Amino acid sequence: MTEPKRYLITSALPYANGPKHIGHLAGAYLPADIYVRYLRAKKCDVVYVCGSDEHGAAITIQAMKEKTTPKAIVDKYHAMLKSNMADLGISFDIYHRTSEQIHHETAQEFFTMLNNNGDLEIKETEQFFDEEANTFLADRYIIGTCPVCASDSAYGDQCEKCGTDLSPEQLINPRSTLSGNTPIKKATTHWYLPLNKHEDFLRKWILEDHKDDWKANVIGQCKGWIEMGLQPRAVTRDLDWGVKVPAEEGKVLYVWFDAPIGYVSATKQWAIDNEKDWKPYWYSDDTKLVHFIGKDNIVFHSIIFPIILKLHGNILPDNVPSNEFMNLEGDKMSTSRGWSIEMDDYINDFVKKENGGDQMVDALRYYLNAIAPETKDSEFTWKGFQEAVNGELVAVFGNFVNRAFVLMHKLCGGKVPKFSNEIIDDADKQLLEEIKNTKTLIEKNIEGYKFRDALTAVIDLARKGNKYMQDKEPWIIAKQTNEDGKPTTEAQQKIDNCMHICLQLVANLAIFINPFLPNAAKRMCVMMKTVEKMLDWENAGSAKLLSVGYSLRPPELLFRKIEDTEVAEQVEKLKIKSAAINMNKETIIKEQLANSSVQLAVSKEKEATEHAKKCNIKSEIQFDDFAKIDLKVGTILSASKVEKADKLLKLEVDLGFETRTIVSGIALHFEPDAIVGKQVVVVVNLAPRKMRGIESNGMILMAEDAAGKLHFVAPNDAVHNGSGVN
Repeated sequence: MTEPKRYLITSALPYANGPKHIGHLAGAYLPADIYVRYLRAKKCDVVYVCGSDEHGAAITIQAMKEKTTPKAIVDKYHAMLKSNMADLGISFDIYHRTSEQIHHETAQEFFTMLNNNGDLEIKETEQFFDEEANTFLADRYIIGTCPVCASDSAYGDQCEKCGTDLSPEQLINPRSTLSGNTPIKKATTHWYLPLNKHEDFLRKWILEDHKDDWKANVIGQCKGWIEMGLQPRAVTRDLDWGVKVPAEEGKVLYVWFDAPIGYVSATKQWAIDNEKDWKPYWYSDDTKLVHFIGKDNIVFHSIIFPIILKLHGNILPDNVPSNEFMNLEGDKMSTSRGWSIEMDDYINDFVKKENGGDQMVDALRYYLNAIAPETKDSEFTWKGFQEAVNGELVAVFGNFVNRAFVLMHKLCGGKVPKFSNEIIDDADKQLLEEIKNTKTLIEKNIEGYKFRDALTAVIDLARKGNKYMQDKEPWIIAKQTNEDGKPTTEAQQKIDNCMHICLQLVANLAIFINPFLPNAAKRMCVMMKTVEKMLDWENAGSAKLLSVGYSLRPPELLFRKIEDTEVAEQVEKLKIKSAAINMNKETIIKEQLANSSVQLAVSKEKEATEHAKKCNIKSEIQFDDFAKIDLKVGTILSASKVEKADKLLKLEVDLGFETRTIVSGIALHFEPDAIVGKQVVVVVNLAPRKMRGIESNGMILMAEDAAGKLHFVAPNDAVHNGSGVN
C-alpha cells in the first residue's frame, strides 16, 4: 500500500453534558493519541481533531437538572473536557466545539447540498406535542411508567431502572417533563436520509473492500445492520437547541447528523488558525482518514456518516478502529450510577495533588493501554492498576533505566563508554538484534491498531535488558582488579561493552515509549542530555544514539509505586460515591410515588411479587445484579459429542466478534447435526470452566418444560451475531 501523503485522525466527539470517565479515555482518545504521536515521530503530515458535541436533548435535559441554560451547560463542560484531555496528555491539534458559528454553517451546507441533490426524503409523521409548552417533545422530554418494571421515571427512549430500550408510545401514562401534562399526537414534517438506498455500496465497501483490515467487531456489527435491512433515518427534529434547519422555523438538525460534521468544521478552524488549506484533508484521495471510536458509535461512523461523506463528495474513512467497553471493579462503568472514575477526579487525586504528577499521567495511560478493550470488554481494578504500575513500569522498565544509569556513573565515570568490537559476544549481538526487531514489531502493531501488543513489546525489550545486565554482572566483573584496585583492562572492556549497549538500549526505549508515555520519554531525554528530536522514529533501532564520552546526568526515578493505602482509599471513595448517587435517586423516586398513578403501579408490582412467590420464582434481585450478566446472540457453527460424557456436546459458536468453544449438557435432548446453524443466546462473561479437559467459555440459555425437555432460548427472527440481549 502506498504511504498516504497526509493523515486526518478523529476521536468521537464527547457530549458536553457532564464529566467523562476513564472508560471513555481508553475507548476513543488514548488509542488515537498513541497513533498520532507515532505518526508525528515518523514526521508524517497528520492532523488530530476532536471537540465537544454540544447539541441534542441530552444537553437540554442536563440544563433542566442543573436549573440553568443549555449554553451554560456546554460552556461549563466543554472547558472541563478540554482541560481534562490536555492534563492526561491527549495531544489534539484542535479541540473544537459544535456550538461555534463555523460548525453551524458547515452542517447547514451539508444539509442544503444533500437536500438540493434529492438525497433526502421529506415525510410527515405524528409525534408527541406539549400543548401548554407549545412544542414537540424529544423522547427524553417524555416520562411515564415503564411497561416492563413499572418504574414511573422511565424516559421515552429508555427506562434507567431496568435498562429497557423504549419508544414514547410504549410508556404508560406518558407526560411532558416541561409542563407535567399528557402530550397529544400532532403531525410534523421531517427530512430523512434513506439509508436503504445505499445498501449495495455499503456491502461492497465494508463487507468486501475492508473485510480483512477492519476489526471483527466493526465488520460484524455493520454486517448485522445491513443484513437486517436499513431504514430511512430522520436528520431533523423539533427542538430549539441545535443547528437550525435552513429556512425552517423550530427545527434543528438531529444531533447524530451534525455531530460528525464537527470533524470537518474543526479541520476548517484548525486550517484558519494555522494558515493552512483544509480541503486536501477531506477531498484528496491521498489523505488517510481514521475514526477512533467506542463500539456504541460503530454504526454512525461506519454506515451513516460514510453515506453522508460519499453524497457530499468527501473521502471515506480508511479505518474505524473501535474498542469495546471497559468495566470497573466487577460492574459496568456508569457516571449516572456513580460507578466510575471521572477523568477530573483522577487528575485532582493523582496529577495535581503532588509534584511529579506527570508520572501519574503516564501510570494511567500505561494501565489503560495494557488492559485496552481492543477485542472484548475489559476491567479496570485499582488493585490491577497498582500491580501493573509497580510490577511492570517500576520493577521492569524503570528498574532497567535506573540500573543502567547508576552503574554507568559507578563503573564508567558518568560517561558513555567505548564499545570494542573485538570482544563482542553472542549475548551482545542478540540484544542489539532485539532492539531492531522490537522497532519492526512496534511498527506492525501500531499500524495495525494493536496498541496493547505494541506496548507489550516495549516492556518485553526492557525485560530483556534487565536479563542481559543480570547475566553480564558488570558489578562482579569490576572486582577483577589490578594492584591499584582498578578493574583490569580486559575487565573494563567487558564492563564498557555491557554498559554501552545498555545505554543505547535506554535511548531506544525512550523512542519506543514516547507514543505511549510521553512524559517518561521527555524525562529520559533530560537524563541523557539529548534534545527531544532524538525521539524521531528514524532514530529507532540504532546502536549509535549516544556518543562515546558523552556525560549523562544522574538517574531520576521515572515512576513511583502505588501504595496499598491509595488503593483502599479509591475503592472506598467509589463505594461512597455510588451509594450517595443511588440514595439521591431513591429520594426522587419516593417523591414521585406521591403521584396516585404511581401508587397504583406499585400496588400492581406488589401483586406481581406475591404471584411470583406462589409460582416458585427465585428471590428478587436488583437490576444491577442482572446487569452483570452479558448476553449475546450467536450461531452454532459445529456440534460434536464429548468422549465419555453422555450429556455433553462441544459447540463452536460464532458470536460476531469471535468464535468460542462452549461445552453444554444438552446431548440427551439434541442430535449434534440438527442444531448446527441454530441461533442461541449465550452468557459471554461467565468465567471459563474445564469440562472433560475442554475449556468452556460461556453458557447456552435453555428453557425446560414441565416434562423436563430442553428448548433453546433464541430470537424469533434472525439477528446479527453479537447482538446484545436486554
